[in-house]
Amino acid sequence: MLVEVSVANFRSIADRQTLSLVASHDAAHLERNAAMPVGGDKGPRLLRSAVIYGPNAAGKSNVLRALETFRQWVLRSSGLAFPPPSGIPDNPCPPLTPFLLGQSDDDPCEFDIVLDLEGVRYHYGLAARRERVYREWLVSYPKGRPQRWFERGYQPGTQRYEWWFGPAFRGERKQRQAWQNSTRDDALFLSTAVQLNNEQLRPLHDWFRDGLIVLLSGIRWNPGLSLDMLRDDDARSRLMAFMQAADVGIDRLELREEEGKASLQGQNVPGRLCRVLAWHKKATDTCEVEFDLNNESDGTQKLFEFAGGWLRALDTGATLFVDELDRSLHPKLTRFLVERFNSRQNEKNAQLIFTTHDTSLLDPELLRRDQIWFTEKDDKRATRLYSLLDYSPRKDEALERGYLKGRYGALPVIGHWKW
Repeated sequence: MLVEVSVANFRSIADRQTLSLVASHDAAHLERNAAMPVGGDKGPRLLRSAVIYGPNAAGKSNVLRALETFRQWVLRSSGLAFPPPSGIPDNPCPPLTPFLLGQSDDDPCEFDIVLDLEGVRYHYGLAARRERVYREWLVSYPKGRPQRWFERGYQPGTQRYEWWFGPAFRGERKQRQAWQNSTRDDALFLSTAVQLNNEQLRPLHDWFRDGLIVLLSGIRWNPGLSLDMLRDDDARSRLMAFMQAADVGIDRLELREEEGKASLQGQNVPGRLCRVLAWHKKATDTCEVEFDLNNESDGTQKLFEFAGGWLRALDTGATLFVDELDRSLHPKLTRFLVERFNSRQNEKNAQLIFTTHDTSLLDPELLRRDQIWFTEKDDKRATRLYSLLDYSPRKDEALERGYLKGRYGALPVIGHWKW
C-alpha cells in the first residue's frame, strides 16, 4: 500500500509537497475507510482513498503526472541498457520538466515514495534531469528498523558517481559491480539491477509495474482489461454485475471480434477488430435490441473503460490514481465508485486517489477529514498541496458549505468581466 509520496521541482510544484495516506487518530469510519498494516498493530493504519480539490490550473493534475513520470522512469529507464549502433543512447523516459518560474531551472526534479509491501516498508527516492540521475537511494524496513540498501550520488567536481551499498544489500561483489557498471547516467539503478536479475529489488520494481495505475485527464482509459473480461464467462458476469449496479440500463454486453484492417500510422494493416455490443430489453416485451457501445452515453462508455482496471485494482490491491474522476459521470455514480474502495469488502486494501470538482463528495458520511486534500497557488505561483486537517475542522462541520465559502482556500478567484 502507498504510505506517502513527495514531489519537488516538477512542473507547477516548486518546494517539496507530500501526499500522505497515513490515517489520523480520528475514529470516524476507521474500520471502513482505513486498513490495518500487513505487519500487525505496530504500523499506522493506511487510508483506502483520498481526494484532491482545487481550482483549475492549481496543480492537481501535476501531482498525478508526477506519479506517472516516476512510474515510467522506474519501468523504462533501463530499456536501453547498452547504446544502440549509433553509439548515442536515447532516453526512453518521459521528460522531466522543472518548475520554470523560479530563479533557476537547472535543479533536478525530485521524487520519493514510501510503500508498505507485504509488511515490509520501502522508502525510495531520486533526483534527476532527463540527461542524468543526480541521486538515487533506497531504505528498507524489513523488521521495522532502517536498512540503507544502496545510494548513488553525482559529484559535479569530479563528474563521477559515488556509490554506497549497505550490508543488507545482497549480491556478490562482482554482481554489484556489474549492476553498477551497467547503469547509465540517465537510467535508474533500480531498473537496471532488476533487468539484470536482482531479485531483492524486484518487489519494489514490480509494484510500479503492477501495483500502480495512473489515469490522467485527456487520456482515454485503455479498455483492454474490460475486453479481456468479456472473453471469459466468469469475468463477464463480474463485469456485468458492476455495470448493472451502476444502473446504466444495459442488460448484457457482448464482444464480437472480426478479422479486418486497422489503421496504423496512416496505413491499413491486417488486424483483429473488436466491437462491443450493449443489449437492451424492450419495454413492451422480452425482445432485446443491440446497440454499439459507441452509441451509448459518454458516461456509460467511460464506466466500461474504467471497469476492467477498477475491478483489477480491487482484485489485486493496486493503488489507482484518477484525474477528474467525475468527468462525464453523474455525482451518484462517482460516489458509487468511491464507495467500492471505502468498504470492508475491499479485502485486498486497494487504494484510490483522485481529483475532482464534485463538492457533493465532501460528505463526512463518505470521507474522513484526513482523506480530503487541496491544491492552490502560493505567492511564487507554485502549487501548494495541503490537508483539510490543517484547518482543524469540527467533526460536525458542513465541509461542502465551508469549502464553497472559501474557508479552506483552494477556490478560483473570479474577476469582474464587463461585456
